[in-house]
Amino acid sequence: MFMTSSSAWTRLAFLALLAAPLGACSTVDRVSTASVVPHDYRARHPLVIANAPVTLEIFLPGADGKLDERQRDDVKAFAQEYRNKGTGVIQILSPRGTGGEAAAARTVAQIRAVLSKAGVKGYVNEGTYPVVDPQLAAPVRMSFSGLQARTAEECGQWPEDLASGGSFQGMQNRPYYNFGCAYQQNLAAQIADPRDLVRPRTQDPADSQMRIRAIESVRRGEAPTTSWPKGSNAIGNTVP
Repeated sequence: MFMTSSSAWTRLAFLALLAAPLGACSTVDRVSTASVVPHDYRARHPLVIANAPVTLEIFLPGADGKLDERQRDDVKAFAQEYRNKGTGVIQILSPRGTGGEAAAARTVAQIRAVLSKAGVKGYVNEGTYPVVDPQLAAPVRMSFSGLQARTAEECGQWPEDLASGGSFQGMQNRPYYNFGCAYQQNLAAQIADPRDLVRPRTQDPADSQMRIRAIESVRRGEAPTTSWPKGSNAIGNTVP
């Protein structure tokens, strides 16, 4: 059975239409996507190291302006923290407008004496700040700039509606944007030295006495592990 010329041309045209989309394909990936928010909270809210203010407030103990034992210890710890990771100068601001400027000046003098005794010398600037409500306690404010670990941005970012049940975003079953930010921020607040996030600390020297004890135990044919004493009393016997 032979096809007519018109039916043959019709079938060829139909095949050409089917092959046209396939001919446009190539090996180059031309798909472009927009910025995608990562699912992992550690990638959404990474920890960074930045210079941030470290503050301490010293409330005036009395008219004499003397520091009590707790505030003296606070200033010592503040000085030690400055020596470990502080940069620049220490700023001391005393309240102005409360009527107790003389007591505040005596407190600042004692603060400077504690800082000097702790090894912080020549790195202190003094100033004042206005008090809005004289009835409230106005402390002496101390601050310096130091290395701190924190999240790259502040928590509480809600770019999307958490209860978007009527949109496609609420059907994706993905963690919301602010998820994990508070956890990362609390973790950063517990890091004593932010440089530990960048590199490990140097190893301490080996304990030569422990090594000698272990080697002598092996030479005697004994186990080099630590032997812990075991009590013969059962746990139930210790309860009255």
